Amino acid sequence: MRKTLVIALCLTTAALSVTNRADESTAPDAPTVLLPRQAITPAQLAVIINELDPTSRRIGHYYAERRGIPSENLIRVPFAPGSPIMDPGEFEDLYAQVKAATPQGVQAYALAWTLPYRVGCLSITTAFAAGYDEAFCAEGCKPTRATRYFASESTRPYADYGIRPTMALAGDDFTAVKALIDRGVAADNSRPPGTGYLVKTHDKARSVRARGYAAAVEQLGNAVRLERIEADRIEQKPDVLFYFTGLTQVPGIDTNRYRPGAVADHLTSSGGQLNGTRQMSSLRWLEAGATGSYGTVVEPCNLLPKFPDPAILISSYLSGATLIEAYWKSVRMPGQGLFIGEPLARPFGGYELLQRSGRWVLRTFALIPGRYTLQGAAAPMGPYREITRFAKPGFEPTWLLLPAEDAGASAYYRIVSLPDTE
Repeated sequence: MRKTLVIALCLTTAALSVTNRADESTAPDAPTVLLPRQAITPAQLAVIINELDPTSRRIGHYYAERRGIPSENLIRVPFAPGSPIMDPGEFEDLYAQVKAATPQGVQAYALAWTLPYRVGCLSITTAFAAGYDEAFCAEGCKPTRATRYFASESTRPYADYGIRPTMALAGDDFTAVKALIDRGVAADNSRPPGTGYLVKTHDKARSVRARGYAAAVEQLGNAVRLERIEADRIEQKPDVLFYFTGLTQVPGIDTNRYRPGAVADHLTSSGGQLNGTRQMSSLRWLEAGATGSYGTVVEPCNLLPKFPDPAILISSYLSGATLIEAYWKSVRMPGQGLFIGEPLARPFGGYELLQRSGRWVLRTFALIPGRYTLQGAAAPMGPYREITRFAKPGFEPTWLLLPAEDAGASAYYRIVSLPDTE
């Protein structure tokens, strides 16, 4: 059979006559499209619960219910709740219990508590991700151990690099964490319109990330709206998708509206000290409506590798990664940094099918830049035949106009990554 051409177009929704929309093919006559895996799944996430903390138990069980996390992935450990810092010896005992109880195939952890946020000289999220290793610590303005997971394309961090990225489901009480979880779930496959605000403040020491803002806009500006701003605050913004800044206290954050799945953080010394710090706690971002944030728990100085790289975070998120994956991939030296939020939020996963003059048009963000083949089959198990090949050069969404002449032959399509050498 002669290959049928599938046209990869950069269309706008205004050019489409949209009579049906499908996410994972919800329209009854729409084909099903199988995408390459770009993210961890609920079955690959384990939730660690403090059995002595009633709020931790509620958070863990609610999260497992909302996310469909298997019951065997709920790991219960006992420790006295309420202290911000855990002794390394106590942690080692708990970590041994967690490792022994972790099912094979788990690639990441969620912590069902806010305190403690630190173990000795490490953030508790790094301690659970990689074990208590003081190579991730530093006294003074020195670099720490880096992770090979940084800026990688891995969807199996434990299998590939021996770490399980960890994020805390943090909040002042159960109601706050429940709202956080619900925002994360609502974000899934929503492909939200919104703006990323890259803010350079008067604080030069805490605005060191601004040197990369121009490159981020050049790389990603066609995929998502990004604004470079020189100010100490943004206020009354109705569409915050990303907000990166640098101050000890960031005013006006609760005047903005944050899209489900939004990410926001401020580069400063102790944002990850979630309570009792003179600087603004990263929890304030979650209270304002963000779904994920980051802050350091011990003095990092303003070394860029210890803080999220906005371009790497945004590009990974836009390519279909979950929040926990995108955040962790954006920090080269995560030892002193605490990751908080809803780990499985995935705004740019999945796909949608729209109709244009009776033809199906596939739109998806959830492909990393590279080369692909589109294949079709009459049944989900195949056999699949190649229809066409295409490239995704950047982080803009991919549009594929499915050929009318193939409609009767293919109820199922799949997109398969091609090796660079092919």
